[in-house]
Amino acid sequence: MSRFELVGWGLIGFVLCALAIPWFLWGNATTVGGLPLWLWWHIGWMGVTSLVFWVFATRAWGLGIETQGSSAKTGGEP
Repeated sequence: MSRFELVGWGLIGFVLCALAIPWFLWGNATTVGGLPLWLWWHIGWMGVTSLVFWVFATRAWGLGIETQGSSAKTGGEP
């Protein structure tokens, strides 16, 4: 994995953490479907983070930890 990928996934992780708390919705009393807007934000954000984690787990698991000749890549011992 390249350094570019390592930095990219780091930035994605930072953005996911930074926007997990809807600070921009503080003090907003809007309701949608009987639930506060901030709750809908969390529901949607958990869906987004689930998809991002799935992509990370399938494409970049071990990024920055495993070496090129790791047993996970070559099918060696568990």
